[in-house]
Amino acid sequence: MSGDRFVVVGDLINDIVVVPRGALRPDTDTPSTIRPRPGGSAANTAAWLGALGAPVDFVGAVGSRDSADHERMLRDQGVTPHLQIEFGVPTGTIVIIVSGEQRTMLTERGANALLAPDAVSDGLLASAAVLHLSAYSFLNGFGVDGARRVIDRARAAGVLVALNPGSVAYVEGYGADAFLASCAGADLFFPNRAEGRALTGAGSDEDAVDALLGHFPTVVLTRGTDGAIARSRGSEAVAVSAPSVRLVDPTGAGDAFAAGFLERWLPTRDLRAGLTAGAHLAARAVMAIGGRPPV
Repeated sequence: MSGDRFVVVGDLINDIVVVPRGALRPDTDTPSTIRPRPGGSAANTAAWLGALGAPVDFVGAVGSRDSADHERMLRDQGVTPHLQIEFGVPTGTIVIIVSGEQRTMLTERGANALLAPDAVSDGLLASAAVLHLSAYSFLNGFGVDGARRVIDRARAAGVLVALNPGSVAYVEGYGADAFLASCAGADLFFPNRAEGRALTGAGSDEDAVDALLGHFPTVVLTRGTDGAIARSRGSEAVAVSAPSVRLVDPTGAGDAFAAGFLERWLPTRDLRAGLTAGAHLAARAVMAIGGRPPV
């Protein structure tokens, strides 16, 4: 490893989280709890790492109108932001309608689609132990060639590369084979159940993990209230259960899980310890509205 910091790269979003108090009623009002929250998978993971006291940098693109607010919110959560500020383009926005464990998301990528590979500087890589990427960056920002350059530069610098697919819809739209090819070189892969099966065609979580091990040395698959399972090449699979907590909003649970796993796993390479830490942080995330830790 070339450094001791976590460098998290990818999406930053203005979330508008809607929790209806009853079934949606077309053409009229549905009483709801509605909260604006800062979000984005990568920015959420950075914020949870910061909440754990880990040294963390975040790289993402933001619209000029609210860039100062996003910088302040990230710093308040212990994150050092490196924001690519775009003029005339809004910060990405998602309207999230929550129904138990399920969410419906209406997405505008905004400035995220303009994130440049050069935003990940040589200086950041020199300070990093782990580069954690949200795959949204491949599809809407870096493009495949840019993603390959970032991953190759990180590996040349001796930095571990972790990757979160980000969205099953983007995986399916991109195509499993092309998506996996664009991610080649990552050391850790963090799909959820739907993403793992979409990428492999597997009928079980265990089979999905085994198939993905042909592409990545370590695979960590999250599965909601069923917990998580992980395996590294040459070792047996390890699984943990999810803590039983009151579910308010599942937004950001996987992002929190990745933060907890990485922070605990990095110094020890202990899969069970990483899974347990990730599951407990994800449980904290689902008990509040929004994808980041409360300040």
